[in-house]
Amino acid sequence: MRILVLGGDGYLGWPTALHLSDCGHEVAVVDNFARRAYDHEMGVRSLVPVEPLQVRVDAWREVSGQDIKMYYGDLVDADFTVEMIRDFRPDTIVHFAEQRAAPYSMIDRKHAVYTQHNNVIGNLNVLFAIEEVDPSIHLVKLGTMGEYGTPNIDIEEGWLEVTHKGRTDRMLYPKKPGSFYHLSKVHDSHNIEFACRIWGLRATDLNQGVVYGQETPQTARDPRLATRFDYDAIFGTVLNRFVIQAVLGHPLTVYGTGGQTRGVIDIRDTVECIRLAAENPADPGEFRVFNQMTESFSVEEIAKTVANNYHGTVEVEYLENPRVEQDQHYYNVVHTGLVDLGLDPHLLSNTLINSLFGVAEQFKDRVDLAAMRPTVQWRTAASPMRTEGS
Repeated sequence: MRILVLGGDGYLGWPTALHLSDCGHEVAVVDNFARRAYDHEMGVRSLVPVEPLQVRVDAWREVSGQDIKMYYGDLVDADFTVEMIRDFRPDTIVHFAEQRAAPYSMIDRKHAVYTQHNNVIGNLNVLFAIEEVDPSIHLVKLGTMGEYGTPNIDIEEGWLEVTHKGRTDRMLYPKKPGSFYHLSKVHDSHNIEFACRIWGLRATDLNQGVVYGQETPQTARDPRLATRFDYDAIFGTVLNRFVIQAVLGHPLTVYGTGGQTRGVIDIRDTVECIRLAAENPADPGEFRVFNQMTESFSVEEIAKTVANNYHGTVEVEYLENPRVEQDQHYYNVVHTGLVDLGLDPHLLSNTLINSLFGVAEQFKDRVDLAAMRPTVQWRTAASPMRTEGS
């Protein structure tokens, strides 16, 4: 199968490209390196050094004997997008190429508008390019569990059967996103569903939970193949931050009461989910949704898991929550679709013991302590949204 990975230089795009290549697929990647530019803008960097894309591709050829084709360009450029797809002629397009940080989208008006424009317009250009070049191409799009928010009912896999005044219909599950970034993903989902319904395209929307882990069997084969490890308050995950803080002997900084609950998934399961979705495509005209997560934890539970699995003494510090979100809420997610396709999930505690603490210990001298403190406030009366001194 010919698979084109959009955003193939990123945290998930790169290991996904390697996993698909290792499984025998012909892979190409495209990127505009915006993620690397965000590091310069924010004054942060990945804990683990990341090689340039060309070095990574050359290293993969050395260790695997497999070639990965590269394209450089921006999906917001419609002409580039359609010509790239026409040149590679993929069977499947895996779409990771979006600004993916909620805090970044909430910095101020400029960053909110950029996030919406980059994500929504880029995704629309991909849809139009598929329709023009080959409507049979299967789009595998990375969504987010954050599209749903935290409703007081079970979260189904994308669709909900509703009975109203004696009549029943099947409709997209209601969305209540918590940031301009998550809102852009909602727009993407609606646009993709529309394209499937009107043009007969085929698509799988993967509403993914918080990803943890930095290593896959492929990236572990050579240090030059490493992917990112983000721990800062803008692009890092809460789990990565806790792991770094534990290794440094600092308190784990929990926002609010820590009762906020989220779905999580190991990076090794993420790349396998992409493979399963690609090798088992949606039907023509079908907008298929999978909730791509394996476990759910509250932030406080994640902190306790880190503390219980670390060999040293770990304390917890509760900070005022800079986000606008419920501290306590119901959270029950249906996530059976990918398991039915064959996913065999990894567990969080095993990953912490076997991988994350080791990575943090190895590169702890690269940690920027100031980068872990929250600097973006969700609630503000005026732009900018960033706090003083940030």
